[in-house]
Amino acid sequence: MDARLNLMTSPLGAKFFKYVNSAGKVLTDSTVPHATQELVKLRASQINGCGFCTDMHTKDAEAAGESTQRLHLVAAWREATVFTEAERAALELVEQGTRIADAAGGVTDEAWTEAAKHYDEEQLAALVGLIAMINLYNRLNVIVRQPAGDYQPGMFG
Repeated sequence: MDARLNLMTSPLGAKFFKYVNSAGKVLTDSTVPHATQELVKLRASQINGCGFCTDMHTKDAEAAGESTQRLHLVAAWREATVFTEAERAALELVEQGTRIADAAGGVTDEAWTEAAKHYDEEQLAALVGLIAMINLYNRLNVIVRQPAGDYQPGMFG
């Protein structure tokens, strides 16, 4: 399977990614635990059906020491006992923030309040940005049908 369009070799696409990736680095460098960031990116990618990002964030999480068990349970996190309360709050936030079109009210006050119990304002800002950013990447990859499976950790920098 080939992508419909190679956004990375397109002059406009490359310029666009330069700025998007710079914004992403700000979020990655936040104090939100790296494991939580990868779980959030993985869950949004699963919901959005983005094979490329699901592959990428599973492999990045594994390379960073995440357990196979936890990665296998991300899609069923509500029934799993392997996630902390803070991670569960982040996973709820990413689900509601990703399913905006499915939820008449968007992110509930309950989900926000729970996340705010575990994350300070800067971390909440980072989580909101991270959720928006991964949804952007998911949509780009799904639209162009970016193939999944060949990603290697660290290949983009």
